[in-house]
Amino acid sequence: MSTSPTAAVVVLGAGSGTRVGAEVNKVLLPLRGTPLLAWSVRTALEVPGVDPVVVVCRPGERAAVAEALMPVVGEREVLLIDGGATRQASEQAALDLLASRVAAGEVDVVAIHDGARPLAGVPLFQAALATARAHGGAVPAHELPGLLPRDPAGVPAPGGAGTRLVGVQTPQAFRAAPLLAAYDAAGAAGFDGTDTAGVFAAFAPGPGLEIHAVPSGPDNLKVTFAEDLAVAEHLLG
Repeated sequence: MSTSPTAAVVVLGAGSGTRVGAEVNKVLLPLRGTPLLAWSVRTALEVPGVDPVVVVCRPGERAAVAEALMPVVGEREVLLIDGGATRQASEQAALDLLASRVAAGEVDVVAIHDGARPLAGVPLFQAALATARAHGGAVPAHELPGLLPRDPAGVPAPGGAGTRLVGVQTPQAFRAAPLLAAYDAAGAAGFDGTDTAGVFAAFAPGPGLEIHAVPSGPDNLKVTFAEDLAVAEHLLG
């Protein structure tokens, strides 16, 4: 009996703790007793229609990541893969792992999320995945008052066109086959994007693929500096 394609979620955890002032990878730092990375993985596992979740690890940290995730994974499938020297290389490693499922039609959309954004909720993942299925790509975005205009991926401001200033977050979601093709083309061209949307916008093949903004907000913070952990604690109430 045939089954509907699923979404895959890739959680990036191959960064470092340099700017947060930690001696370990910042995604392994605790937030209310649970590692940052585990918050994102637990949320991804709660999103209906997601299978599998892929976690990109810093080389040499697979055992530590597995231990950190054990309490939240349960019986679900979570795949671990070593990342590369750049964000794009880490994303490429995850996409290579998913390629056979995409080719077989088992996975039709892929969301890529920063493991250092522990507070992204299930509704945001659902909105990004649904928007990607409908249009080709989706990025969470929110208005940033008081900054110079910046539009890294041609993403319209939430709620419509205009010159409002927006910040782009994750999870970013895309149709799986065009995403893999875009990364193959980017690799062949020697292109190294700053985020997934930048690669997709520059190299996704074929007409009818658009990246749409999904409304988000500042609560979906990225833990970059030590004080961000305290902010995340506060946002959790």
